[in-house]
Amino acid sequence: MSQEDYETFKLGDWELQSGEKIANAHIAYKTFGDPKSPAVLYPSWFSGAISDNFWLIGEDKTLNPKEFFIIITALFGNGQSSSPSNQPTPGPFPKVSFHDNVRAQHELATAHLGITHLRAVVGWSMGGGQTFQWATQYPGFMDLAIPFCGAAKTSLHNKVFLEGVKSALIAVKNIRSAGPGKIGINDKGEEARTWTANDKEVGLKALGRVYAGWGFSQAFYRHKLYETALGYRDLEDFMQNFWEKWACSKDPENLLVMIQTWQNGDVSLQEPYNGDFEEAMASIKAKTLVLPSQTDLYFPPEDSEYEVACMKPGVGKLEVFPSIWGHWAGGPGDSKEDVAWLDKQLSTFFAENKSDAGSA
Repeated sequence: MSQEDYETFKLGDWELQSGEKIANAHIAYKTFGDPKSPAVLYPSWFSGAISDNFWLIGEDKTLNPKEFFIIITALFGNGQSSSPSNQPTPGPFPKVSFHDNVRAQHELATAHLGITHLRAVVGWSMGGGQTFQWATQYPGFMDLAIPFCGAAKTSLHNKVFLEGVKSALIAVKNIRSAGPGKIGINDKGEEARTWTANDKEVGLKALGRVYAGWGFSQAFYRHKLYETALGYRDLEDFMQNFWEKWACSKDPENLLVMIQTWQNGDVSLQEPYNGDFEEAMASIKAKTLVLPSQTDLYFPPEDSEYEVACMKPGVGKLEVFPSIWGHWAGGPGDSKEDVAWLDKQLSTFFAENKSDAGSA
């Protein structure tokens, strides 16, 4: 199935939390299954295309198109929904938040697909951030929320990690970071950036090598799973043909938009919470299964423990991936053992909460 095999829904001029707007905005999506079946929304992750979510869907999986109407949505900035790479005119892209993305997804679900209630929202990484956002932004709209290897609020350490990734990319343009949650400042005062082919290659390869130290755990590298499980010859082969190849397949401005969204992630930055994280988490009504990886370097289990502790009694449940694959335990399907573990958690949680269908 082609990466281009998806649909778009026109949103018009989309007003953003920042006060800016995306002119003639659209959201990209793909559906599986019968629209009359219970609906599951499954948002994309950092840099991921819609097709990068397919690995968790199938007739042999909990997300079975014969049982559910599954909707994959694409982040603003992923290159399929409104993004710098598909804008009609060049220039700075508006500042987008998780809230803006989820509001667009809600508009897609209700105004276009005719959905008034979701059985579940599920997602990996930034998809997990969107899952938490859904649960706090539209608390009564879904029965279940299952974020895996994601967070309701981007931690300070996570922001630091992303500063390194971002700075490696924009250094090739002689631009330095303007700080966490912002993109970059140019000494010449120029906002619009044009990227030569060489700029892209050098900047994106640098970004890929910085990211390589974060996506997988120390134990993953110590045990050389890049050789035994993924089939690379050695470390340099892995750096070039996994990490650099991934990075060079992306648009640099798109990545910067998504990094900014990620760095600013915080479910309390919306009405009626006004910065009160504990209140935002306590507002969650959907039964929530939080699934961190024990070796994730940027969404560690202790952050997930606090998220669940802030939920009302009986709402949140925590299970930890027993994996050395780090962040990659949660996706995108490279670790077959972790896929099987995750699918079992989904299956059990859906079954345990059958009585909650339509009652959230």
